[in-house]
Amino acid sequence: MPSKFSFIESIKAIFIFAERYMSLIKLTIKGISYSQTQSGAYALVLSEMEGSRTLPIIIGAFEAQSIAIALEKEIRPPRPLTHDLFKTLSDRFSIEIKEVIIHKLVDGVFFSSLICERDGVEETIDTRTSDAIAIAVRFQAPIYTYENILDKAGVFLKIEDELGLNDPEEMQEISLDTDNLLEVGEDSSYSKLSISELNDELEKAVSNENYELAAKIRDEISKRS
Repeated sequence: MPSKFSFIESIKAIFIFAERYMSLIKLTIKGISYSQTQSGAYALVLSEMEGSRTLPIIIGAFEAQSIAIALEKEIRPPRPLTHDLFKTLSDRFSIEIKEVIIHKLVDGVFFSSLICERDGVEETIDTRTSDAIAIAVRFQAPIYTYENILDKAGVFLKIEDELGLNDPEEMQEISLDTDNLLEVGEDSSYSKLSISELNDELEKAVSNENYELAAKIRDEISKRS
């Protein structure tokens, strides 16, 4: 029979667990676009699942490409990226990524944690938010933040205007707007190439690990299909 102490501790653990998840807000990736405030950087836009607030986070070009590649699932790098390697190692050693929590904001910098589990033991690992989200996408793990962070940094953003989406219903279906991330104009030189030539250029760009160019070519191919 369990002792009174262990029973009380179990009740406390249940309340802590409930309080933690009641205060967490689930986020989804709405898009990635060039940052208008920092040269060479990107703005990752997260949005609360049940609300209209968004959380824009400035990330580097490598992390933006890594997230975009994982979301698109159409461009396969010839060699694994760093986040792909993390996924392979985790799978090999039976480590599950349960969730990502953006838990702190200090001087404009977001702090995040990876909640991992192996053999029934849960561990919390400190990580950069951009890396955490790139990993979460690969594991299809949920992304959360706290109400106070959304209150502090969240904005009511018209995503359809910022990311070129007009239909609010369509907006819910799209996790990444590649037209804003990697844009190809109508006067692009690729518009003059045939589908066969575009596929050759796409294969060449991926082989050279030029994923930005590969995404541009892929978008041009998609426009014609």
